[in-house]
Amino acid sequence: MAVVEMVMPKMGESIMEGTILSWLKKPGDTIDQDESVLEVATDKVDTEVPATHAGVLKEILAQEGEVVQVGKAIAIIEIEGSENGHATDLPEKAIALATQMVEKAVAAAAPSALAKPTSDRFYSPLVMSIAREEKISMEELESIPGTGKEGRVTKNDVLAYIQTRGKAAAPKRAPEPVKITYSGDDEIMEMDRMRKMIAERMLASRQTSAHVTSFVEADVTNLVNWRNKWKRSFQEKEKAALTYTPIFIEAIVKAIKDFPMINISVDGTKIVKHGAVNIGMAVALPSGNLIVPVIKNADKLSLLGIAHAVNDLAERARTNSLKPDELSGGTYTISNVGSFGNVMGTPIIMQPQVAIMAVGAVRKKPAVIETPQGDFIGIRHMMFLSHSYDHRVVDGALGGMFVRKVGDYLEQFDVSRTI
Repeated sequence: MAVVEMVMPKMGESIMEGTILSWLKKPGDTIDQDESVLEVATDKVDTEVPATHAGVLKEILAQEGEVVQVGKAIAIIEIEGSENGHATDLPEKAIALATQMVEKAVAAAAPSALAKPTSDRFYSPLVMSIAREEKISMEELESIPGTGKEGRVTKNDVLAYIQTRGKAAAPKRAPEPVKITYSGDDEIMEMDRMRKMIAERMLASRQTSAHVTSFVEADVTNLVNWRNKWKRSFQEKEKAALTYTPIFIEAIVKAIKDFPMINISVDGTKIVKHGAVNIGMAVALPSGNLIVPVIKNADKLSLLGIAHAVNDLAERARTNSLKPDELSGGTYTISNVGSFGNVMGTPIIMQPQVAIMAVGAVRKKPAVIETPQGDFIGIRHMMFLSHSYDHRVVDGALGGMFVRKVGDYLEQFDVSRTI
């Protein structure tokens, strides 16, 4: 019998590690290829990991709760094959060689000129290396706000600090949270894992981007009348609801084509202009948390195609059935706060995107209607669009024109179209 290593698989763009939630098999169990062996959590989704080979689970190398890097061995599977042991020799040698290379790289990057951190804050070898080269003292390094996980200082944090160094005083660490006094009537609840990640990401986004929000009110009466006309036949034919969200997404996609510099990301001092238009949509989960699945290449879909994608992703988000890749790669995001009865909001940008739109509730309101015969007051269906954007790279003119253009597309909706 031969053995092979099962490694932590790559589970989506930019995901470099996963947390072992639970093992579905135990040592000695027979497993089939592609049979689920364990559950893994990333910063985007929980998912089951299938076996890479059929055989017997001989040994578990990563325990529940352990954080494992992508590509690292997590289990040993005994398979049919040669008994000479060569199946294990190569992986062991490869792992030993890789370990030596990493150790050498870390040793080369280790800055002997820097003192030890005075706190328990973690600094990567790359950050320490940059600090040493730029002659940043440990005291300075400790004062730099971190936007990484658990407040860690990232490469971009250090580079941003270097650009402003000497021009202004070093930014101060975030203040300690105010102590809370508890009473006997208070209920204390621990945040779940997803809520902790949301909190970290939202705070990091506010620290990274210079948030500005522009608002537009749109008359969507034609759109509402068109949807009321078609929603019953759509339900009967497609076995799904025709909501406003696909129509909003279609308008956003059209506006992105008009203003492609909204469809960008920031990488340090570089601007990445995306060719694909991938629209993330915030979905509220039964737990109260939010998740943002992504409609890939939304600019290549018809309104019917967007409607099916919206319904499918929303349903699978609520049943925890999304794939990791369906939660990554977004270039612009929409949040329908109107579904909660809110008229407007100031959404927080999904990093590394530079803009996000919140669509408010559609409400009947008296409005001035302009006609060739004169102006008059009528009852119209109105809604607010709230556009938050990163003022580092999106100026007020672009941010304002973009949301106005989305409003124009909604107001000028073609009522003669079919679906």
